[in-house]
Amino acid sequence: MVDPAADALSLPEDWPADSDLSLSLNRMGSFDWDLDNGLMHMDGTALGLFDMDPAEYDGRPETLGRRVPPAEATRLDGMVAQALKGGSSHYGAYFRVRTRAGELRWTHTQGCIQRDGTGRPHRIIGIVRDATLELAEATARREADEERRRQSSVVESTTAALAHARTVQDVIDVLIDTHGLEHLGATSVVMGLLEAGRIHLVADGPQGAYVPGTRWTRVDEEYPMSEVVRTLTPCFIESPEDFASSYPILWPHLTHLGITAAAYLPLIAQARPIGALGLLYSGKNGFTPEERDVLVALGSSIAQSLQRAMLFEQEHDLAEGLQQAMLPRRIPDIPGAQVAVRYRAARLGRDIGGDWYDVIPLPGGRVGAVIGDVQGHDTHAAAVMGQLRIVLRAYAAEGHSPATVMARASVFLRELDTDRFATCTYMEVDTATGVVQAVRAGHVDPLLRDTDGDCRRVSVRGALPLGLSAEFGALDYPVSVLELEPGQTLVLYTDGLVEQPGADLDEGMEWLTSRVRNGPADLQTLADQLCEAVGDRGGDDDVAILLLRRRHGYAPQAGGKLQQHVAQNDPEALRSARHMIRAAVRAWGAEELADEVELAADELITNALLHTDGGAVVTLRMLTGTERRLRVEVEDRSSALPRRRDPDASGVSGRGLVLVDRLADVWGVESRGGGKCVWCEFGVADGPAEGRGRRPALGAVGPAGEAGSRMWRT
Repeated sequence: MVDPAADALSLPEDWPADSDLSLSLNRMGSFDWDLDNGLMHMDGTALGLFDMDPAEYDGRPETLGRRVPPAEATRLDGMVAQALKGGSSHYGAYFRVRTRAGELRWTHTQGCIQRDGTGRPHRIIGIVRDATLELAEATARREADEERRRQSSVVESTTAALAHARTVQDVIDVLIDTHGLEHLGATSVVMGLLEAGRIHLVADGPQGAYVPGTRWTRVDEEYPMSEVVRTLTPCFIESPEDFASSYPILWPHLTHLGITAAAYLPLIAQARPIGALGLLYSGKNGFTPEERDVLVALGSSIAQSLQRAMLFEQEHDLAEGLQQAMLPRRIPDIPGAQVAVRYRAARLGRDIGGDWYDVIPLPGGRVGAVIGDVQGHDTHAAAVMGQLRIVLRAYAAEGHSPATVMARASVFLRELDTDRFATCTYMEVDTATGVVQAVRAGHVDPLLRDTDGDCRRVSVRGALPLGLSAEFGALDYPVSVLELEPGQTLVLYTDGLVEQPGADLDEGMEWLTSRVRNGPADLQTLADQLCEAVGDRGGDDDVAILLLRRRHGYAPQAGGKLQQHVAQNDPEALRSARHMIRAAVRAWGAEELADEVELAADELITNALLHTDGGAVVTLRMLTGTERRLRVEVEDRSSALPRRRDPDASGVSGRGLVLVDRLADVWGVESRGGGKCVWCEFGVADGPAEGRGRRPALGAVGPAGEAGSRMWRT
């Protein structure tokens, strides 16, 4: 029946179209597969999709299978078998067909499975159609999605990498690194920073991308980076012709790079330009709207990272400048010693520490070596450090003993009314004798490197840090005496060199000992390598290093002085004093007197400790004049004068001054303020030691009181 309305519209005679015509026009063919007989009827369109002539088709599915690649045929057979066994009524699948010319094209099949009353499949009726266009569009959509994901990942990965950038150079490294260029899809990257109205080119990569004469350019010049800085608008160059016509000055210098497109982005932070970024591409033509959006977003991320890095560098330079101003501006030349010092600032912006070093020339050819660390990482710590360094230097220059220097410095820090304390090691080194008097206030132990390169940790007795010892009334700083041989090196440092979060201090000490042991012999080079090594370990604390080496062949001065405090009930201090005296006497060319001088000094010190309420200060001097004389002085806080008496045969005391009287050339007592000084002197013959005769043994000295040439002055 014909619709009257349709007749009124004068529709075609064959309207509506036959279903077979609709299928064939849309490259869709039909098939009827009799499973019982194994025959498959294919219409002409279906056979055309398989690129098979009707004359050569025998109705067998196996004949069609020759047009399907083996892997595809196996997958298709498995899918149909699964549908038949699983009770499905429909199935569909994509597969490829190889044409007579050997080309592969995508085809889709869809079948309806008919079953008998028992559910057994006996017939499949379906269609086959060309799926090339469909899959091409799907592939295009998939590729577009993948490209969008890739572009998003570029922004995400670059932003993540820039999050770890602390300096401008770190930002540059992220951009021109091989993987950075690969992610950006660019052949070359250039970046300029705006400085005083000019653009400073700070990055150009890879090699060969730099254009001579563009290291500094004005904002008003006809360069793409100048333009984007002026206009604050991105510039996208989509072809070589576009580049050549827009920037004729620059283009001739880039032709050898094979550039086909470029994107120049203004770097804007807080609504003001700080520079520009250029991305140069090879083999690319034009930019899609999505690509432009991604690049603009990337430029914004880079600008934020650059501004953060620039602020970091400014703050860090300010902090490091303040710290350096607090440290000694120059290290004095020390006769008989080589010195190398280094300071490495913390890598945390304006966070600075209170680490310091100092080298203090002292009378008599001695030198004070100081290494210390004020608690905290801020400008207050640096300010406290500066005051403490100056005060400690002043106390040492006044001639106080190492223990007194530390005690007074601790009191000073306590009186600053600050909550900060400081660890410190102070060493007084006599370069002539090699005697080192060391005091440690809560600081890490020093290292000693031998002439053969071996290195070991030196145990120095310690006390509370400066400030805390004054607060708790524990101002007695024990003194350890070391002997530094010619060629040996003292290694003083702050804890930033060996400490790392989560790591054991002993591991850091072992690491440092190994570095010093295997380090170069040259002192300056060794100091440089230690600073570089702590940077490689990722240390974020500031570090101070002081290396002091005693020179070979140094001739002692004509005069000299050593001093040490010996506290009561401190046998270690008494032992250290003996060590100091013996080493000094030997170094001053009076080795044959070492036993006598040590014994006499020991008696005077023991008398002071036994018969007074406080400790004693022992001083050893080499006096010069018409003849060299070695003088031992022992000071105490008692005004009671010593009394020489002759003990009886059964007495156990009273022999001290007798021994001093027999051993020394002269001895006596001097009043000093609230106490006294008991002294004795020994004549030192000139000439080589082997040409001098030793003093007679004690048994050869005459009876008490027959000292003859000796004097007793009070």
